[in-house]
Amino acid sequence: MNLCQLIDQFGNDDKCRRGLERLRWPDGPKCPRCPESTATPVNERDTFDCDSCHYQFSVTTGTIFHDTHLPLWKWYLCTYLLCESRKGMSANQLKRTLGVSYKTAWYLCHRIRAAMKEADGHKLTGTVEVDETYIGGKTTNQDKWKKHTPVIGIRERGGHLHFIAAHNLNQAKLYDIIARNVDKTVDVIMTDDSSLYNSFEMTQYRGKHKSVNHSKKEYVRGIVGTWHKVSVKHLPAYLQEMTWRFNNRKNPYLFRDTILKLIASSNLEYKELTKPAA
Repeated sequence: MNLCQLIDQFGNDDKCRRGLERLRWPDGPKCPRCPESTATPVNERDTFDCDSCHYQFSVTTGTIFHDTHLPLWKWYLCTYLLCESRKGMSANQLKRTLGVSYKTAWYLCHRIRAAMKEADGHKLTGTVEVDETYIGGKTTNQDKWKKHTPVIGIRERGGHLHFIAAHNLNQAKLYDIIARNVDKTVDVIMTDDSSLYNSFEMTQYRGKHKSVNHSKKEYVRGIVGTWHKVSVKHLPAYLQEMTWRFNNRKNPYLFRDTILKLIASSNLEYKELTKPAA
């Protein structure tokens, strides 16, 4: 779907509601309280009345869209932009694009990112590449990178990608991350020559580890371009967004599938986003 098609299909709230109804209830509206029952539309209102318990509900009831003060078409547009912008989109840019406050744009982005989280348990196999970087600003000082946040990237060659933020990274934590993300049937695990990968002795991967010289003068990578400042607390959310977008790069139904995840996701309250990190 391109931007023109999005505007044509979902250019107002009524079209967005009809779209949500088709996605949420492909076989007709179902009552949230007794889903086996049918429901009847209430005249001149965007609600339905359960034929069994007479509970009145709308397509947004029980979803992330419930009680939102933002028009649905802005939700759709923001979701589309986060899905289709190759390097993501900042809250400041969305503030200007959507004509909303920075707080609204920031909160909206994080609610969509939360829905983008992929189900745990998908393990990578085949030829898997593992590498780490440290987020916190550019530097050529080899000692300073230890003060930044390590991020482990694990990619199945030609397949999926996993990003994991790993505080206080050491060999034991790295091996645990690999065990949770790489299937034991993997053909080979490729890494650089970092000391983190020395003595790679996990029984299930023994004999499958290969390393290459990867010596560079760059020790830390900062968030540059779209995102200029990313806190340690919210780093996993940005990694979720990048992972979702990369793993669905060939999915022609990316926008639809993201809206489906929004329908199924629980609401993320603003106070949860802004409370101090534990």
